[in-house]
Amino acid sequence: MLSLRVSFVAVLVSLPIAYALAWLLARRRFPGMIVLDALVHLPLVLPPVVTGWLLLIAFGRGGEIGAWLYENFGITLVFNWTGAALAAAVMALPLMVRAMRLSIEAVDRRLVGAARTLGASSWKAFLTVTLPLSIPGIAAGAMLGFARSLGEFGATITFAANIAGETRTLPLAIYTGLQTPGGEDAVTRLAIISIILSLGALVLSEWLVRRAQGGRAHVL
Repeated sequence: MLSLRVSFVAVLVSLPIAYALAWLLARRRFPGMIVLDALVHLPLVLPPVVTGWLLLIAFGRGGEIGAWLYENFGITLVFNWTGAALAAAVMALPLMVRAMRLSIEAVDRRLVGAARTLGASSWKAFLTVTLPLSIPGIAAGAMLGFARSLGEFGATITFAANIAGETRTLPLAIYTGLQTPGGEDAVTRLAIISIILSLGALVLSEWLVRRAQGGRAHVL
């Protein structure tokens, strides 16, 4: 249940950020775009422990952001389940952005142009054309992010630690079980649960992508 809560919150928090980045990378050309694209996808290639360490520097009690959150709002992310959600969100963000960006790029610009010709503002054209047609990609990205959040280990244990009942998600519980004598049965059960949840999310994500592709083919 802790893993489901962490994954759900991670996806919920990162969803609008991921879509905004996806739209920016898909629809705009600007200086530094390559750098932004690289930064967005950096967690995919960076060791997760390094990502967790960077989060610790930024959001720990001694970090600039972490100190500001604690002093002004009393919020502490490190060694807390919300910190685990933050770590999962950062690690899931690149996959979400990628899926959403592909979905936005697949929206025919001529449809947006037609809406503008009919008098719609750029914002209304986005709400009535781009956003609805990219919803399957948004859902697919959310499912991918959810699956990635369920499997997050390195950044979580570095930033939020391995605290029973607080930050010990499925991967951390499996790791703990492997280090505990006689924990094989618990590890087996947790591994099966993890496989079922992750596989279900991936299958749903693929189904949404195929459905989106079929819908675009029907429109064309």
